[in-house]
Amino acid sequence: MDRFCKANAAQAEYIERAVKAADTIGIVGHVRPDGDDVGSCLGLARYIGSVNPKADVRVFLEEFPDNFMFLAGADQVIHDFDTDFVPQLCFMLDCADEKRMGGAAKYFLTAGERICIDHHATNDGSIDAHMIVEPKRSSTCELLCTLIDMNGLDQAAAECLYLGIVHDTGVFKHSNTGFETMLYAGKLIELGARPHFVIDYTFYKKTYPQNRALGQVLLNSSLMADGRIIVSSFTNEEMRQYGVKPSDLDGCIDQLRVTEGVEAAAFIYQMPDGAFKVSLRSNGTVDVSRVAQLFGGGGHVKASGCEMEGTPEEIAQILCAEIVKQIR
Repeated sequence: MDRFCKANAAQAEYIERAVKAADTIGIVGHVRPDGDDVGSCLGLARYIGSVNPKADVRVFLEEFPDNFMFLAGADQVIHDFDTDFVPQLCFMLDCADEKRMGGAAKYFLTAGERICIDHHATNDGSIDAHMIVEPKRSSTCELLCTLIDMNGLDQAAAECLYLGIVHDTGVFKHSNTGFETMLYAGKLIELGARPHFVIDYTFYKKTYPQNRALGQVLLNSSLMADGRIIVSSFTNEEMRQYGVKPSDLDGCIDQLRVTEGVEAAAFIYQMPDGAFKVSLRSNGTVDVSRVAQLFGGGGHVKASGCEMEGTPEEIAQILCAEIVKQIR
């Protein structure tokens, strides 16, 4: 039996009732939060503040890129998960399971009422919550736009949601960009979201160390499978050499992906604990979510990720072997 609810007027009313009835509300996302995760969490928090201003609303996320700090409420996000807080209501956004929530999972799992809002095809509905999942949506931020009264959003909330849509669509160039995606983005602009600022500041603008690191990522790259796959890596030693951290490498995978003749790209970069994070991208024929799921990850057909053990060279060979199965 399908446990997922579709976004409609009844679900929007359900969320509004739940928000108005709760005195304490938590919002959690996934580990290594990206633009859609940060934007949806902060946008929802802003919306809740307008619907139930007396509620104690707390957002729990791991640290995220500095260029998201201009968003309303970003400076109030709780990164330390040791705090004792048991919310009456908790939202899990842009996330499919307990493991993906990381340390913030405890706030969701102990909440009196739990709501999951997600757009990932890899969400199997295994977590015990009220599930609103629509994989055909470009982003969780777009899905949220269908569940809240957009006319009640202020400029700050609109900008949060616009950022999420921009990042999960690759500035509206990925195939997940649909007719309604553009309609909701247009409405958010009408409400005050600044496309020129959001896109340039969070998507294209890079610091000098970030640009130097990108150059090294490109130098580290190699073609595999007769030029149909491109792979690159970046280690902790290189992080120290260039004065960057993992979040500074956002965008590297997309630069690899646009290499002529490539059908799939993989970027393997090391986390502070020594583990390797893998970002995967596809140009059409490869479903990288299938590859990511093999190693405990997930995501979208054309953009997914996972964690793997081994050396970058070993990981690259394993990934290539799996990707080649889809492009023979």
